[in-house]
Amino acid sequence: MLFTPARRNYGFDLFDDFFDDPFFHNMGNMGRRPENMLMRTDVRDDGSSYILDIEMPGFRKEDIKAELKDGYLTIAAVHEENKDEKDQEGKIIRQERYSGSCKRSFYVGEQLKQEDIRAGFENGVLKLSFPKEAPKAVEEAPRYIPIEG
Repeated sequence: MLFTPARRNYGFDLFDDFFDDPFFHNMGNMGRRPENMLMRTDVRDDGSSYILDIEMPGFRKEDIKAELKDGYLTIAAVHEENKDEKDQEGKIIRQERYSGSCKRSFYVGEQLKQEDIRAGFENGVLKLSFPKEAPKAVEEAPRYIPIEG
């Protein structure tokens, strides 16, 4: 079975090359490319299965969707946060909003079915496991994979 990470889709393009300049490399997160900070993935081979550990800090289980379609396992997450603080008179003292999403796909082979994939989410890490060899069958329609935890 061929297992390869597919292209990431983040929407961060404007300053990526600018911040790759060596001048910015020691300035904390500012010098790092956004795709290196989101969805860091460890892939392990335990003999009969592949295990993916995907770091997703700040996301809740409800924010995450895992989908299998046309041989691609796609993990997508959307997070929205709104922090409003008001004084006693109702005047806004601080108002911060954050809305973000990330998406990553892995080619896992067209013979894999949704039932073959196990998923769990704990302490900001999404763990997926699926067999290296699956019966020869093609998934008819994309369905979401339940995430336990």
